[in-house]
Amino acid sequence: MMAAVAFEPRSLILLNLILGFMMFGVSLSLRLEDFKRIFSFPIAPIAGLFAQFLLLPLATCLFTWVLNIDPELALGMILVASCPGGSFSNIMTWLARGNVAVSVSMTAVSSLTAAILTPVNFAFYGWLNPYTREYLTKITIEPSSILILVLLVLALPLVLGMLTGRRLPDLVVRVQKPLRIFSLLVLMAFVAIAFSSNFALFLERFHSFFWLVVGHNLLALSLGYGMGLMLKLPVADRRAVTLEVGIQNSGLGLVILFTFFPEAGSMMLITAFWGVWHLVSGLTLSQIWARIPYEQ
Repeated sequence: MMAAVAFEPRSLILLNLILGFMMFGVSLSLRLEDFKRIFSFPIAPIAGLFAQFLLLPLATCLFTWVLNIDPELALGMILVASCPGGSFSNIMTWLARGNVAVSVSMTAVSSLTAAILTPVNFAFYGWLNPYTREYLTKITIEPSSILILVLLVLALPLVLGMLTGRRLPDLVVRVQKPLRIFSLLVLMAFVAIAFSSNFALFLERFHSFFWLVVGHNLLALSLGYGMGLMLKLPVADRRAVTLEVGIQNSGLGLVILFTFFPEAGSMMLITAFWGVWHLVSGLTLSQIWARIPYEQ
């Protein structure tokens, strides 16, 4: 059953601005060389992107199908799995003493390819799961509309940020760290306000979505780490791939939800809580890894 969520439509503009601002800030330090690393040292980035855009959505679809998870909750999980890697994975990779170049390369490429892969994966895997297929038709998804939205709030700010960083390198050095901190605080404040406005719904559904998010995030981290182990990647590369796959751009998921499915309260709760939990799990894992020498 669809859960109604209290949401002020005017807040959508703010959420779009937050996500665009975050992508702009992250891309200030990106260079074309970051994309060229994919071709120079392709194994780790390609392995991570494979886990990000194929294994994670597929595993999520099968997971929600086999366990017969509530269709709205399942679609929320599929939406998160279809989003690109989150920008804070770069910081967490650095904290974990992982390969930041691999992380940055994956973030850059996944953010651009998400313009096509996010709507396509969401529509395809939402249709593939027989329990969510009927529900998907009720909310009338239009991949082309989501494609346009992702281009505007993800790809365009990324390109503008790269151009700004190239022309004003001194400015980037001064503002990059404050921008990241400010973006994180603003996004968390938005999520907190959204939860407070729907506190009764949050308590009512807490038992149903909390462990789903924790388990789903563990699945994402495990897929990234497993891919690194299978390909025998260096430890630093393996850490970067793990965190990149485990840290999703849930902000993009919220923008998609509030734009196209504002009545899907359970999907919003899954996506918003993901935005909080993956920071907790990512920071925890990065601090553990920071204390483990590579040779172990």
